[in-house]
Amino acid sequence: MRLSSTKQDPVTFLSLIRQCIDTKSISDIKKVQTQIMKSGFLLGFGDKLIDGYLKCGGVVDARKLFDELPKRHIVTWNSMISAHIGHKRTKEAIGLYKKMILEGVFPDEYTFSSIFKGFSEMGSLREGQRAHGFSIILGLEASNVFVGSALVDMYSKFGQMRDAKLVADRVVKRDVVLFTALIVGYSQHGEDREALAVFVSMINGGVKANEYTFASILIACGNVENLGNGKLIHGLIIKSGFESVVASQTSLLTMYSKCGLIDDSLKVFKRFANPNLVTWTSLIVGLVQNGKEEVALTKFRQMTRNSINPNAFTLSSVLRACSSIAMLEEGKQIHAIVTKHGLDRDTYCGAALVDLYGKCGSTEMARLVFDDIIELDVVSMNSMMYSYAQNGLGHEALEMFNRMKDLGLQPNDATFVSVLIACSNAGLVEEGCQIFASMKKNHDIELTRDHYACMVDLLGRSGRLEEAEALIEKVRNPDVVLWRSLISACVIHGEVKMAERIKDKVLKLAPGDEGTHVLLSNIYASTGNWSQVIEMKTTMREMRLKKDPAMTWVDIDREVHTFMAGDWYHPRSKEIVETLKELMERVKSVGYVPDTQFVLHNLKEEKKERCLYYHSEKLAIAFALWRTSNKTTSIRIFKNLRVCGDCHNWIKYVSKVVNREIISRDSKRFHHFKNGSCSCGDYW
Repeated sequence: MRLSSTKQDPVTFLSLIRQCIDTKSISDIKKVQTQIMKSGFLLGFGDKLIDGYLKCGGVVDARKLFDELPKRHIVTWNSMISAHIGHKRTKEAIGLYKKMILEGVFPDEYTFSSIFKGFSEMGSLREGQRAHGFSIILGLEASNVFVGSALVDMYSKFGQMRDAKLVADRVVKRDVVLFTALIVGYSQHGEDREALAVFVSMINGGVKANEYTFASILIACGNVENLGNGKLIHGLIIKSGFESVVASQTSLLTMYSKCGLIDDSLKVFKRFANPNLVTWTSLIVGLVQNGKEEVALTKFRQMTRNSINPNAFTLSSVLRACSSIAMLEEGKQIHAIVTKHGLDRDTYCGAALVDLYGKCGSTEMARLVFDDIIELDVVSMNSMMYSYAQNGLGHEALEMFNRMKDLGLQPNDATFVSVLIACSNAGLVEEGCQIFASMKKNHDIELTRDHYACMVDLLGRSGRLEEAEALIEKVRNPDVVLWRSLISACVIHGEVKMAERIKDKVLKLAPGDEGTHVLLSNIYASTGNWSQVIEMKTTMREMRLKKDPAMTWVDIDREVHTFMAGDWYHPRSKEIVETLKELMERVKSVGYVPDTQFVLHNLKEEKKERCLYYHSEKLAIAFALWRTSNKTTSIRIFKNLRVCGDCHNWIKYVSKVVNREIISRDSKRFHHFKNGSCSCGDYW
């Protein structure tokens, strides 16, 4: 019916406003408002019209009418404040709250429950505290659970957990919302044990948890790897009927993965009928954290096939998976997806891409990505610095370190580890010593074992073994890793006596440390002391200690091939041997001479040479050259241990005779072999 022909009375106007709300039509409400004003009923219908505008999303129109009314009901004030906060107009909501008080309208529990959220969103702790004081004066803090819950939530978001707990303790009748707000606050600020204590108190008090409580407390269990409580809560979830709820299932999945039970996470995931993006991402993150990178990539492909669009966090997680196992081609494809979704300048994705290219030995690509990141932060700069460090570009890493300070970014533990590794890999001893000295002087920096390990490696590799030992002595309760780093340096420089002395210190701390036994065996073998080698190996057999076998892998056409020394199980062994034989002839013709000191077995010279021929990296390179004989692209190999001197020398000659760049990542760093030389300058 047309408004002009409609009976002009209050009942009709109320009916029309309700119809407008049902159809979400702001234009029709404006027409009704015009008729009401013509009929002289505006004062009686002002609050109803404002309510109609707000329910249709017309905050601006509601505010215009609100300001025209001479008198507003407390309910209307509350609706306006709540709507402005809901529409991210928090500053205006706070302005309305102040205007309300100035006009003599006292806030009630609904006002405070909204405005405390507004203060936390605006970061206005001081104003929130003043409003808290006002609520106490009005007698609403302890007596009203809505106000108490809102206060706990506000203080939690400000990280003021002591104040949040004090408020919670004063509320007379606490409900699940208040307890959950406190649990979330503790969990988000790393106080997961306190969150667990609150949960126990809540259950003991007879308050039943809801799906959000369960989701939050499971995250806390995962953070502290408390599997026992996690399983108990899982049982409680089943008993309470929340096992099928998405939030609970996702948190269960995350809890099990953080506790290292990735198979249980996969079981939980299988029960999802239609997993959403958050669930898929949680699973992928858990798989990556538990060393299941290839499975994570498989799940990512399944996710995209199910038409679930990834976000920045999902993509950064799968990029970390690629960088962990150095899958460059797969990483490039994900880079394309990142670009397609317009996230190539995102901080998270940018840092993950820098990390990917850095760990695959492509610092040029890492830098191109880095330069496109809009907002640089510590994580992205650390990723670039570590990329330089791993590839032996010490001066570039130092430049990045200084740039970080110029930008006003505060270096963290990872920053200093990266820059010290860079100095060590590039032989920048004095620069590394200066940085370490500045760290010791800065009382805001807490020196960790990782920092000391970097310095021991830096000093030890440069031959300053006594200084390295003196530095370890300054560490309170030095661990096996520090002493073993020094033994590694002794092996490099052939310092047998020092290695034997340090060995005794290590074995006092960890009698069954296999790494120390292996290092001592190697240093005896390199100096021809075969009787000591036999003694060390006998001791290892008696203690049932095993040396990790040297392995090298290469990714060809997105297929990973793994090789071990003298391994003839590869289906293409015949082609590999033929290619290797040809390579040996070619490199010997240009000056390569096998260095048999790197054969750690007591054999005749001829047999020692044969042993060197079949080291894992030689097999991997021969296979890669055979498979890519028609290409000129770089070859990338990856080894789990440090490359030996003979293989390092051999690869230099190979890069020259085949005119191909060979990029090798060992357990310590990257080596870029090109035209008969290596980027490390033979310093590794």
